[in-house]
Amino acid sequence: MEDVTIPRTHPRYESLVTREKIVEGFKKGIVVPHGLIAHGRGEALDYILGEKTTEYAREAAEAAAALLMLSKKPVIAVNGNTAALVGRELITLSATLNAPLEVNLFHRSREREEKIRDYLTSLGASKVLLSSEEHVIEGISSARRFVSGAGIKTADTVVVAIEDGDRTEELVKEGKNVIAIDLNPLSRTAEKATITIVDNVIRAIPLLTKLCQSYREKPREELLDILKRFDNRENLRRALAAICQRLERLAYLDKV
Repeated sequence: MEDVTIPRTHPRYESLVTREKIVEGFKKGIVVPHGLIAHGRGEALDYILGEKTTEYAREAAEAAAALLMLSKKPVIAVNGNTAALVGRELITLSATLNAPLEVNLFHRSREREEKIRDYLTSLGASKVLLSSEEHVIEGISSARRFVSGAGIKTADTVVVAIEDGDRTEELVKEGKNVIAIDLNPLSRTAEKATITIVDNVIRAIPLLTKLCQSYREKPREELLDILKRFDNRENLRRALAAICQRLERLAYLDKV
């Protein structure tokens, strides 16, 4: 199949470029077929949300940045889709936080883990951890239970995106904070996470990085105050209300 050149004037330019990144990731062996399905589902939700970062998503990102600044050992989980979509951006976030990237996969094989690690390394990542069968998250039956002893197993805060709810739930049960980036406010991941950013990962990671950089000099008391004011349940309620309101406008207005 021939490569497709996407003109910048195309009204769906950003969406089409994102699709191409996922397809390229699939060709490289980073993304699995199931990841293509997950991306399509997320794209549909993003379309409903208006393909922009909302006020409630920004407030969640602000709380997440505050939490990361207060964390002693944050770790950033990476799967095939996030590596393909925001590999460089994840590396920048990792460097900002001095937090390792850890490859953690539902459809796990050592070969695929190594491909993702090597891809991130080629983009400039300095530290990419892989899972080990010696270290597990209890209560999970999928391959996501295998983690790095130097990463997720001993982390106090874990950043996850395009995630499975079972691991998020068990990580929280273990006393860890989980920052989830999830376009579906009804998912178990969104509901069980400490902080859920209902936004597209291609916008959320750069925003989170920028906020973390700007929060470096904030006093601890101010960071704690940002966290205290944030209510994840209320934030998810606002996301659902926004979806309902937008659908109603789309149903009754010729122009939105």
